[in-house]
Amino acid sequence: MDQRTLARGKRLVHLDLKGAPPRINYLYELIHLFADLGANGILVEYEDMFPYEKELKVLQSKVHPPYSREEIISLQDIAYSRGLEIIPLVQTFGHLEFVLKHSTFGKLREVHNCLGTLNPHSKQAIALVLDMLHQVMEVHPKSTVLHIGADEVYMLGQGEQSKEWLSIPGHSIDKLFLSHITTVVEGIRRSYPSLSVIMWDDMLRSMTSDTIKDSGLVGLVQPMLWDYSPVLDVNNSIMLMEKYRSAGLIQQWVASSFKGSTVVHTCVTNTQRHVDNHLQWLKVASGLSSDIELQGIALTGWQRYDHLSVLCELMPLGLHSLASCLQTLLHGSFTEEAQNKVMEALGTGTTDVGDIGRLSQGNSRSYTGMKLAEVVVQLTAMLESQDVRYFESSMYVRGWFSPYHRQRKIINPLFAEQIQNQAKMFLEAVEIKVKEVRQQMILLYPDSTVEEWISQHVTPVLKPLQDLLMDIHTALEDMGLSVSDTAAL
Repeated sequence: MDQRTLARGKRLVHLDLKGAPPRINYLYELIHLFADLGANGILVEYEDMFPYEKELKVLQSKVHPPYSREEIISLQDIAYSRGLEIIPLVQTFGHLEFVLKHSTFGKLREVHNCLGTLNPHSKQAIALVLDMLHQVMEVHPKSTVLHIGADEVYMLGQGEQSKEWLSIPGHSIDKLFLSHITTVVEGIRRSYPSLSVIMWDDMLRSMTSDTIKDSGLVGLVQPMLWDYSPVLDVNNSIMLMEKYRSAGLIQQWVASSFKGSTVVHTCVTNTQRHVDNHLQWLKVASGLSSDIELQGIALTGWQRYDHLSVLCELMPLGLHSLASCLQTLLHGSFTEEAQNKVMEALGTGTTDVGDIGRLSQGNSRSYTGMKLAEVVVQLTAMLESQDVRYFESSMYVRGWFSPYHRQRKIINPLFAEQIQNQAKMFLEAVEIKVKEVRQQMILLYPDSTVEEWISQHVTPVLKPLQDLLMDIHTALEDMGLSVSDTAAL
């Protein structure tokens, strides 16, 4: 198969709204930008930002209001006007933390201490996911494709009902998984018979071709093979896709990553890492047999690793990578022409958001959010600098204010002043940059997102230093000295 198949097929930008949901006007701007950058579809994962109704209203976010139905319809109108297909993604088996965390639905977990996995034996659980799917599809009348998730179904088979079911000869965890997926897809297709259904492939990887073929899944779903590594195993990916083909799953997708797959708490996206991931996928596409009908690629942009994890890179920090990855797909490699198109489209002088020296050297029409990206890069550099680590290994701290000294509230006042001056100077510089980040972030994201991001990415770094200063202050007071006394020494 020609690697250009990925350029000719669907190029879906994954919009992960389960963290840092953009303000609606910024979201509309992003839709236009995705089209400008070379996408022709959007894979939308709403989670708790969808306006579920009736019994499901409890699923709505309590941190910030979900998008309204009118806003979601407007989003689709903008997308379709720019030639972008909308594919909703609704999890139906694993990664249901946003549902199963609620006490109302806690009894539907496979095991009590796993918030993500649904009990596949419960009729109420099946009814729940079908209700979710129906509500989402009702607000997406033009969508002809639906993604039902189904990845990383942790602890499947460990629930009491599953253990009983598995004790029956011929039953297996693979069959348990496949039975649930088949039930869900058949359920939604009774209402939408012409609907195409995508699912993540990872739970299928260890299955034999015959197991998949005999499950009834063929003709119901299209697997989406995901791998976000810059050094993904090309031969293994081809082997998996050929296995799915031999099982009868002819129509297939692949999924790459443009952000949100480096480290769970990453703040600044590295473009080259994600471009390399796409270059590997181009190799996979060129090695597939012609019998496989490759539908396209989803460029995932995770905002959290799961519903309960911290925020990773915000969208403005990932746009250089997204643009670079899309242009790599369209050009077949990350050519000079591809790089120039990225910089022209974003109005910037670089293809990497971390290249702070050239970030604002483009034309006057820079993308919305570039200023936020710039100050986040600067702040992140400060928080990861030697200045922070200095206080951990400082001669003054280790020598005159060790845990022993802190517990007993004693310190040499001369060295207290040294530590205080250096720590305060660093904290003041960081606080100035944090204020800039707040000012820019609040233009694009809800107040709650601003507070969450700072609490997760700034506070953990600064708190030990703030605690150090507080302990010094307490020690000096206990010794009958004040800050002014140390300054006079």
